[in-house]
Amino acid sequence: MYAVIATGGKQYKIEPGNVLRLEKLAGNVGEKVELAPVLMVGGEGEPKIGQPHLEGQVQATILEQGKGRKVMVFKKKKRKGYRVKRGHRQPFTAVRIESIDA
Repeated sequence: MYAVIATGGKQYKIEPGNVLRLEKLAGNVGEKVELAPVLMVGGEGEPKIGQPHLEGQVQATILEQGKGRKVMVFKKKKRKGYRVKRGHRQPFTAVRIESIDA
């Protein structure tokens, strides 16, 4: 069985047991979190497609809260002496999908 969920402005195809890196979610390591909305469920038989989403949720456990790799941002305007160098590390939450209830 698989499902398609939307979280953090992105869509993910998930199955029980998958480990995902999502946009930062509130919670501590080891806590259970519910991911909704569920957009689609499939696997056995005919897939169910929501209009715009299905009733139900996905249960997940938080494995890690962290920051991704550093991305360097460099701006420059030629002949003006303008140079700015900045770095950015996007926060993430790693979760393990436990069950799909939809």
